[in-house]
Amino acid sequence: MATDGPSRVRHSLAVARVLVRAGVLAPGRPDRVARQLRALRTWGATIAGGYAAAQERVPDRVAVADERGDSTFAEMNLRGRALARSLRAAGAGPGSRVGLLCRNHSGFVQTMIACGRLGADTLLLNTGLSAPQLADVVEADGISVLVADEEFARLCADLPAGVARLTAWSDAGASDLAWGSGVPEGEDPEPPRVPGRLVVLTSGTTGTPKGARRPTPRGPQDAASVLSRIPLRSSDRILVSAPAFHTWGLAGVQLGMSMRATLVMRRVFEPEDVLRTVQERRCTALFAVPVMLRRIMDLPRSTRAAYDTSSLRVVAVSGSAMSPKLITGFMDEFGDVLYNLYGSTEVSWATIAAPEDLRASPTTAGRPPLGTRVAVVDADGVELPPGHEGSIMVGNEMLFDGYTDGRSRRVAGGLMETGDRGRVDADGLLHVAGRDDDMIVSGGENVFPRPVEEVIVALPGVREVVVAGVPDEEFGQRFAAFVVPHEGVSLDPNEIRMRVRGLLGRFSVPRDVVFLEELPRNATGKVVKGRLPLDAPRG
Repeated sequence: MATDGPSRVRHSLAVARVLVRAGVLAPGRPDRVARQLRALRTWGATIAGGYAAAQERVPDRVAVADERGDSTFAEMNLRGRALARSLRAAGAGPGSRVGLLCRNHSGFVQTMIACGRLGADTLLLNTGLSAPQLADVVEADGISVLVADEEFARLCADLPAGVARLTAWSDAGASDLAWGSGVPEGEDPEPPRVPGRLVVLTSGTTGTPKGARRPTPRGPQDAASVLSRIPLRSSDRILVSAPAFHTWGLAGVQLGMSMRATLVMRRVFEPEDVLRTVQERRCTALFAVPVMLRRIMDLPRSTRAAYDTSSLRVVAVSGSAMSPKLITGFMDEFGDVLYNLYGSTEVSWATIAAPEDLRASPTTAGRPPLGTRVAVVDADGVELPPGHEGSIMVGNEMLFDGYTDGRSRRVAGGLMETGDRGRVDADGLLHVAGRDDDMIVSGGENVFPRPVEEVIVALPGVREVVVAGVPDEEFGQRFAAFVVPHEGVSLDPNEIRMRVRGLLGRFSVPRDVVFLEELPRNATGKVVKGRLPLDAPRG
């Protein structure tokens, strides 16, 4: 990250080059450009500011396309203004917190615009929450207004009476987010003195997830960091399949706003529908989580071949590790279009692997983008040379501002801990070994599950696998492998063990091999290890 004067100048020039290449900085009518800049000054680099600015620059361009139709930037901005008045009438305002429990559709974006105009915080709620978890989050984070799709009404039944509720999407078509009739009279809210914050729930796999406060972007220069490694353009049609409440789905929404690109949103992920939508809308980019690619590749080859996906230039994924077999198989079929971002809710992005990186080393997490520094450090915080494994630390302008319960992550020298371990190779590529808390000590040896998973999933007939540590009376801990075979395939547990032993050594060998039809996952596609059947019959 730039610090001295010359470095800041070089960084600014690099940012400008990226934004010009992406079409974010492009010539336009002087009057529209002036109004665009005025809107950004008024509302800041928030979703509200982005859509107000885009209305001035490209009012008739399609901003969001969902199952209900297309909405232009002008229409989205007007609907956001109308909803801001409705939310204010419901009790939201500067410093208050609005919960958003929605699937991917234009109402999700509309609500973020409205909250930005009010200066209210927007807490993005995971659609996979249970009713008790939702109640805990609403109470702990002080949500005063909840905007939710009708399908989640049962989850909301036991919320306190003082929490006002608005319906974002109803299968019958009725919605409190309509504009025109039913919108409270009165003037628009004044621009807030302090912008509202976006709060994202961490992808907790046990208990109630924590809220993480996202920093307000400074402007397009923050988007330039990701754009320096993922070649998105302002003319793109971006299919956001990753849940928008998830950090990566939210990134797709924010990048689309920054570039004035079209967002294509579908409420429910269905693998064949993704291919159909790409063909029908001629989508040029897809934002997804890895399990979605797995589901697409599980479709019959004839089904995948039935759709024309040649418009796709970028398939951007993040959220969990991908197996080398999935990476290579996907690119062999859809072309070298895959970009894998390694990051987290707390540090935003750390590294991005481009197709050429993944072809050279499918296990890599890639390189840091523009304005980001990654270091691998030892237990004393000293940076380690290439090839040595340690804790991964990240520094950029979008590190989170702490959890809503007051806690944060350790920061040293401008770098924040990720909770992961890894190494940087001689070519400058980062390789992630796994979470610090995934490591087990077996017979005095420190071993991680990810290398074991990579060996097992490479075997013919293995569709997916997750490896977890379990207690062991003799060695302290041992690995158990939970394997999902391809349909109709019978696997030999001993063959799996011998393969691991031959490549990784005996302490990495999973003594227990359990065959499952599916792995338990949360709403963002991450495997929930706490729901693995540890008492299932073992092979």
